[in-house]
Amino acid sequence: MKAIKVIVIGAGLAGCEAANIIASFGIKVVLYDMKPEHFTPAHKSPNLCELVCSNSLRSNSIQNAAGLLKQEMRELGSIVMEAADTHAVPAGSALAVNREDFSKHITDKILSNPNIKYISEKIDALPAPSADCPVIVATGPLTDGELLKSIENTMGESLHFFDAAAPIVSAESLDFTKVFEGSRYDKGNDYLNCPMSREEYIYFVRELVNAETVVLKEFEKGDIFEGCMPLEIMAKRGEMTLAYGPLKPVGLTNPHSSEKPFAVVQLRREDKEGKYYNIVGFQTNLKFSEQRRVFSMIPGLENAEYMRYGVMHRNSFINSPNKLDFTYMVKDIPHLYFAGQITGVEGYLESASSGLVAGLNAALSLLGRERIDFTSKTAIGALAHYVSEYCGYDFQPQNINYGLIDDLETRIKNKVERNMAIANRSLEIIRNIKALCK
Repeated sequence: MKAIKVIVIGAGLAGCEAANIIASFGIKVVLYDMKPEHFTPAHKSPNLCELVCSNSLRSNSIQNAAGLLKQEMRELGSIVMEAADTHAVPAGSALAVNREDFSKHITDKILSNPNIKYISEKIDALPAPSADCPVIVATGPLTDGELLKSIENTMGESLHFFDAAAPIVSAESLDFTKVFEGSRYDKGNDYLNCPMSREEYIYFVRELVNAETVVLKEFEKGDIFEGCMPLEIMAKRGEMTLAYGPLKPVGLTNPHSSEKPFAVVQLRREDKEGKYYNIVGFQTNLKFSEQRRVFSMIPGLENAEYMRYGVMHRNSFINSPNKLDFTYMVKDIPHLYFAGQITGVEGYLESASSGLVAGLNAALSLLGRERIDFTSKTAIGALAHYVSEYCGYDFQPQNINYGLIDDLETRIKNKVERNMAIANRSLEIIRNIKALCK
């Protein structure tokens, strides 16, 4: 076992990122994946790092948090960003790639790396980690079967089997001339409220039921609706269903108007500082563009900035807060790491960044060096701290956004200038970390 320094299970974006950075230290890696003998219901290509949803990796501008995350990963030698930049296709300010070339690039790099041994094998039980042989589990959001049971046995009752997450919006993007604070029947001020007149409500419901939804894959359909009803499905049961359900106006008084609201959309605080809010009961299968369009009809949300869109899809993920630390290592099981969407990060980039953090720290621990906290002042670190420390109402997978990254010590009102200052601070930290890792 001494010859096997790190075991990585799963050769998606997180697993390949982890394996590549570990190998860059001259450490041997055994990378397991069930391809090409077996496939998940979502995968078809025998190549590693298959993109199954979109060829777009979102914004390339560091004024956008996804663009900052990309640049941080580039600084650290990300194999995913190397492949993406090499096989980019025109997409305006976004980074889009040729999917097949992107996947083949990473596959060729991994299989030709002398420090990485790739084994096509379906793993049914977690290997025991040790100081001489850390284990990184990066099996993705469709982990199932015996391996899923093994993870459950190891982590306790901590797995969710599908996403049913409501959108999250930035507080500073709300119109507070229309939105008011208050809980029902004057029991505190834990919520923000968006009052709607009858006309506004009827128009909203009609647009909602006719909005375009994401087409679910066959294997997702049974799981999604069993435990949680999408907003648009609920609305199709009758024009007044929402008014008597999640949008009921009872127990609330609008200080902006003497008229009693016909319906009320409630927003619940998602963080201690009140920087962003969850739209209560708005779990949905609408396309992201349709969420922006339809939800902008709600008074106060006309110009809402979305930190996370509502999603409903098959997704197994650990209830990671207080179970993982800032390196994605299991707190109670040294040398066992998780990476990718199974940790509660959402998206290709975020998944890859978690693999970088887990792989880097597994390598450093093997070399007897101190593990690295990227801190919440960087995009990479903010994701790790969100996953490990979230203390809100309901932990759900999360994309990177500037709301997760620590604010500057000096307040900058202009949003573009503020994001640029945060990005510059972040990249300086990343470059210092890179220098320490040499």
